[in-house]
Amino acid sequence: MTNDFNQPIIDEFRANAGQVGMFDGARLLLLTTKGARTGASRTTPLGYLPDGDRLLVIASAMGAPAHPAWYHNLLAHPRVTVEDGAFTYDADAVVLEGEERDRLFARAVEADPGWAAYQARTSRVIPVVALHPIHSGPPTGPMGDALKTIHGAFRRELALIRKEIAASGPGLGAQLRVNCLTLCQGLHHHHSNEDGRMFPSLEERHPELAPAMKRLRDEHEVVAQLLARLQALLAGDELDHDALVAEVDLLTAELEAHLDYEEEQLVPILNGFGR
Repeated sequence: MTNDFNQPIIDEFRANAGQVGMFDGARLLLLTTKGARTGASRTTPLGYLPDGDRLLVIASAMGAPAHPAWYHNLLAHPRVTVEDGAFTYDADAVVLEGEERDRLFARAVEADPGWAAYQARTSRVIPVVALHPIHSGPPTGPMGDALKTIHGAFRRELALIRKEIAASGPGLGAQLRVNCLTLCQGLHHHHSNEDGRMFPSLEERHPELAPAMKRLRDEHEVVAQLLARLQALLAGDELDHDALVAEVDLLTAELEAHLDYEEEQLVPILNGFGR
């Protein structure tokens, strides 16, 4: 895609914490690579697939005969930068090969047949690339606003998963199963960080928050139990679709209430830090 097409998408993505109107309901990231020949930075909007601790991007170029420029760039310079709407971080790009590539491409096709249509248009084998994040700090800006950005990312992902489950009918594709498990993993990590770092720091500075901190910790326990139930359900060979819908709806209700309360209690205080 030309820069004339990409730049408005990039600008909207950065201005709206990863949301782009024309790609509403899709998972989108910005990938910045170093030019293979020029060394200049190039940013490209790409769809991605969750995959646990890593993200997958597919060098389809919409079925064009040649690999896209960003793919040639990361072959030359595998260290890339990823923006996911909440975080910006470096990542190591690894081109998947053999059985792993074929299995994950098949999983992508199961989730969206459009990938198969792109492959049918070209004689090249469309590459699948894994992006392995390198840890970075929280989003920039006031701490309260950063927390709301992170919460917004969880809300959007949960909404996408609910929509995907509703569209899946009685079956549940492999990629959708991974999407659910990746969300569980992300929420567990986020709440563990809050319990171990942010909450103790807030309590030390603001002892009057003790009742709110207790409620938030109790809600973390409730969410953890719901995540464990969802993971157990997804681990079974025979999946009860109605039970899955009920579990995800319950998780959504509990999590939305928790996030709303946490923002109400903590965002004003967090945004006052450093002033």
